[in-house]
Amino acid sequence: MRTLRRFEPILSTSAFLLLSILSLSAQQKSSVPRISGWDFGIWAAAATGEENSNSFGESKVLTVGSFVGHRITGEIGSGWRHGDLEYGFDVVPIFHTHGNQRVHGTAFDPVILRWNSAVRYGRMSPYIEVGGGGVSTSANLPPGNASTFNFMARGGGGLHVFAGKHKAFDLGLGWWHVSNANLGTRNPEFNGVQITVGYHWFR
Repeated sequence: MRTLRRFEPILSTSAFLLLSILSLSAQQKSSVPRISGWDFGIWAAAATGEENSNSFGESKVLTVGSFVGHRITGEIGSGWRHGDLEYGFDVVPIFHTHGNQRVHGTAFDPVILRWNSAVRYGRMSPYIEVGGGGVSTSANLPPGNASTFNFMARGGGGLHVFAGKHKAFDLGLGWWHVSNANLGTRNPEFNGVQITVGYHWFR
């Protein structure tokens, strides 16, 4: 398995920005409603990364999907750690790659764990998350002796920007990994950075 060290500066910068937002938020007066219960969303994401070379722009992936989540705890913790834990899943009917090759597919993330911070900055509320699932494609991904079914893992964070009491935009940035876990003759990987834009309804 190839090293992920080339992505450490990006991940470190993302983590620093998120922690900076959390630190500033602790000093701000909240204008965001507390949300509990169900979370429904739609989103689109673009990722760029490497597969068979060290070129960060070798392959690009566009995905579009829907999200369903539910808060599984009340607000816990203190200070910048104050928040709640949410479980959710994604259904991804559109998975399209280009650059190294053109492949279409569908994906499913059955496990998404999201920590929603209770500290606020104006109308913004930060979160961090990890998730994983699988993707089935029309051809081997990456190309070669790989597999048409791959596993996905991701982690990152973002901001909910509230547009009302029960509605919010979602802006996210994270690391994304795709590989077949040795289901194919070879186990090449996609490693890259993913940017997500979404919209949520809370109930």
